[in-house]
Amino acid sequence: MALGLERAAEYYREPPPGQHHGVKVPGSEEQGRTAVYRHWLFQDELCVTLDPSIRTLHDLFEQAATRYPRNRCLGRRPYNPATKAFENYIWEDYQTVQRRRANFGIGIVELHKRIDVTGSQYGIGLWCQNRPEWQIVDLGCSSQSLFTVSLYDTLGPDTTEYIINHAELACVAASLNHIPTLLKLKPRLPTLKIIVCLDPIDAGEQAGQSKADLLNSIGKDLGVHIHYIRDVEAIGAASAQPYNPPKPTDIATINYTSGTTGNPKGVVLTHQNAISGASSSLVLASPKPGGTVLSYLPLAHIYERVSEHASMWVGGGTAYFHGNIVELVDDLKLVRPDAFISVPRLYNRFGSAIKAATVQQPGIRGSISQYILNTKQANLANPTNPTNKHTLYDRVWGRRVASALGLERTRTMISGSAPIDPSLHQFLRVVFANHFMQGYGLTETYAVGLGQLPGDFSSGNCGAPGSCSELCLQDVPDMEYLTTDKPHPRGELLVRGPTVFREYFKNEAETKKAMLPGGWFRTGDVCAIDEMGRFKVIDRVKNVLKLAQGEYVSPERIENAYLAALSFLQMAYVHGDSGRDSLVAIFGVDPAIFPAWATEVLGREVKGAEVDGGESIREACTDVKVREKVWEQLERVGKKQKFNKWERVKKVALMVEPFTVENELLTPTLKLKRPQTAKKYRSTLDQLYEEVEAEGSKGSIQARL
Repeated sequence: MALGLERAAEYYREPPPGQHHGVKVPGSEEQGRTAVYRHWLFQDELCVTLDPSIRTLHDLFEQAATRYPRNRCLGRRPYNPATKAFENYIWEDYQTVQRRRANFGIGIVELHKRIDVTGSQYGIGLWCQNRPEWQIVDLGCSSQSLFTVSLYDTLGPDTTEYIINHAELACVAASLNHIPTLLKLKPRLPTLKIIVCLDPIDAGEQAGQSKADLLNSIGKDLGVHIHYIRDVEAIGAASAQPYNPPKPTDIATINYTSGTTGNPKGVVLTHQNAISGASSSLVLASPKPGGTVLSYLPLAHIYERVSEHASMWVGGGTAYFHGNIVELVDDLKLVRPDAFISVPRLYNRFGSAIKAATVQQPGIRGSISQYILNTKQANLANPTNPTNKHTLYDRVWGRRVASALGLERTRTMISGSAPIDPSLHQFLRVVFANHFMQGYGLTETYAVGLGQLPGDFSSGNCGAPGSCSELCLQDVPDMEYLTTDKPHPRGELLVRGPTVFREYFKNEAETKKAMLPGGWFRTGDVCAIDEMGRFKVIDRVKNVLKLAQGEYVSPERIENAYLAALSFLQMAYVHGDSGRDSLVAIFGVDPAIFPAWATEVLGREVKGAEVDGGESIREACTDVKVREKVWEQLERVGKKQKFNKWERVKKVALMVEPFTVENELLTPTLKLKRPQTAKKYRSTLDQLYEEVEAEGSKGSIQARL
């Protein structure tokens, strides 16, 4: 067994009873800060790598290809034009990918030499959906000390233009559907000289009439050359140059944040960051050697990237989804992954689907499911010996439920990117009966930082520091979050360690804002630390509204409270104008749960989206009676959460899916773009405020009478 895998298995264990998960470093307290916290097994020294011989992504892949040459490495589902359907997965093994990535690296260096770009530290753009070629390009670049710059597949042309120019890219590797956009943008992309197409562009057509000929004819006039990826590999194979391995301090990627405001920032991440991130992931999840993961979260986001690095470290296979997120379960059933990472939005849909097929079923089926869930949830809540497993029920009920989603073999599940509703978390834990943890990380920390440990069945927190990170809290007096707060210290989360990024590319001012003396990175997230050393995200620094009466409000805290309490809502945007003294909100309803709730409110059937395309749901969203009932529910939540009067939403608008990546109101990592949302829905927000004023005037008249 590989050393890294041995050490990961050694560290992947449940803390003994009474052992704090996050442990204070003695003597590390400072004025206005908590003590520094570390993973309970790494109290004396942070982990940098699980294997001293693996210091770069090049090292990581080479050891895997040498140790597991015949293991499945990269898989895809080919499309059959005759049947108009995607077929089963086909795979390339590690030795094949090793050869292809080596040839690509040599070939891309040769193409750059032809346009007088030399040196060993320049970037290659990557613009495509998740697919095997993404990894071949990325691994090929690392073999020659080059780095990649990822472009989100859903980015608009303006952001794409900005990143290519900001990173001064001479080459972009892209799927065929993006090449027309690149050619259209070319007059405003002075550095772009090479496009590598990841799809075939010559299928034996008549000379002069192939896609390659046509595209290059257009590209020639614009000063850009277009090559098929296999042709680049052929150039490399003919050259037979050796590897040019990177150093740990070299750049592995510049990962541009998706940006909730303004232009994205280029996060410079090194090979040391990548290896430490993968090491931390292995300790948290302990993936099965040679197991399989499904790749569908954007590879341009570091969360998916570190997951695939960890899988490759242990010779695992990465199966890429076929591209349609609506049909993701089809891919899951074929892959049956050993580990699965996702975001709360998808887990919400899993939870709704499972409940509809089990506890919400009529008759004996629903009753038995409810009894099993009640029994398992009681076992989970056992204060002395909590467990989410049951010898009989997991075999006869749980496995059948999990197999309907293709997750019956999944040993580890991770939720990240945003907080998962605690009740949903516990529900899915007893359904899947595996290690289902919530974690926390940022692009700037290579996606890792916190994670719940094996045997920890608590919810509502992100767990303890990872093996490669140390964390502390710092006072935020303006928001009244202090490290002296009782019962738990509160403050802005600071992170330090080998996963922390080097800088924001060509942005010294933002780098200085983000970094504090001593190597501490300011996350901008406000956390509390419980008595076991586990961290809970409770707010966001500076993400506050100032209302007309001078009161400050944290919209995200209010949104999270509403979403956690009301299952028929799945999206929220709480808004407050500085010239107003109250809040209004736009909510997105859950199309799987909302119809039944609205039916009960209206006393007539509200049909599901599968019946009429969502028309009945949209009609119910605008019904005054429904909106008033939602407001009543919000008031209950506000009182329970002890919101101040000015923190309670006065009027609401309901929509089916108001915020999406496609309408550019969600980032690809599903974070809400607040300024853009306010701009897009300005008229709706104004209408809500008119309703607030009308109601206030009516109340004033009645009071005078």
